[in-house]
Amino acid sequence: MEKRQLVLEDGTIFTGKAFGSEQASVGEVVFNTGMTGYQEILSDPSYCGQIVTMTYPLIGNYGINRDDFETITPSIHGLVVKEVCDSPSNFRNEESLDSYLKANGIPGIAGIDTRKLTKIIRKHGTMRGVFTEVGSSVTSALELINNTPQMNNQVERVSTVKPYVVPGRGHRIVLVDFGMKHGILRELTKRNCHVTVVPYHYSAESILRLRPDGVMLTNGPGDPKSVPVAIEMIHNIMSEIPVFGICLGHQLLALACGADTEKLKFGHRGSNHPVKDLTENKTYLTSQNHGYAVNEASLEKTELLLTQIALNDKTVEGIEHSKYPAFSVQYHPESSPGPEDTNHLFDKFLAKIDQHHVTIKEEESCLSVQI
Repeated sequence: MEKRQLVLEDGTIFTGKAFGSEQASVGEVVFNTGMTGYQEILSDPSYCGQIVTMTYPLIGNYGINRDDFETITPSIHGLVVKEVCDSPSNFRNEESLDSYLKANGIPGIAGIDTRKLTKIIRKHGTMRGVFTEVGSSVTSALELINNTPQMNNQVERVSTVKPYVVPGRGHRIVLVDFGMKHGILRELTKRNCHVTVVPYHYSAESILRLRPDGVMLTNGPGDPKSVPVAIEMIHNIMSEIPVFGICLGHQLLALACGADTEKLKFGHRGSNHPVKDLTENKTYLTSQNHGYAVNEASLEKTELLLTQIALNDKTVEGIEHSKYPAFSVQYHPESSPGPEDTNHLFDKFLAKIDQHHVTIKEEESCLSVQI
């Protein structure tokens, strides 16, 4: 196949050069504004079921290497670029982007007007699309889109099937995998944490039985309201143990505390999103990838405090519980790819764990004195 079409659900057709897999694929068409990091994006489980448009015009110029993967098996449904590089040049390069996509069954299209596509998404919001052969009718493409069920089990698709341990001598952390990026695991092991990774549906009782020092809620794809079992679990553990949520984990923490979430028109996807920390009066550049956000007004009826906001659209970027040692952020402090401005949040999490231990000992001491 030398050429292919990308057909949007509104009937818009883009015709370009085919690369990657030759299979047809339906997905939600979104855009990412990052200039680099396409390998991390391709392997980010949060893109499960999506066709990603890269706004930077040249993609694939540094190839694919063994070090920058965020998961073993990619879940992305397609890639859209202005120009794909067939001859990558980088000292770490091991294969081309085209070769990687072919090996993983991911179709791509190049040579289309990605600015036009991005403007359509910004104006009308994200919409579903399908890759088809050139000459296929719009009617048949739209039928394929309409006959393909909306994906609502993305977390189940990308979460680990059973628990496993990454040993360490430091804090014992339970990492609830909703579609974990390996960058989160790297940051915890860098700090010598003993990490137990568990599936998304692991119960509060099972987590507490592991006697962890803290619980991390990872990133993941889709609507947070489609994971009610996780919302219940978080509600039951946050009064017992320190909790740190990232991206989807942030949204799930908010829902567990009684707040609400909403779908954004076209989401935040890129490595240059400015976020203001209201508690420190500082601004950070962050890496983001999400289509849903916490509704700020809904925080008023909860015990959650607004700690950070997005400077581009004022959406909620950080919350913290006023009573329990639980906090979360909407962006990615593990920065894969992106700036490392907020890497210190992992240290904040471990500091909260230490403070929680001190508080427990003080309470136990007071109780023994009373007895």
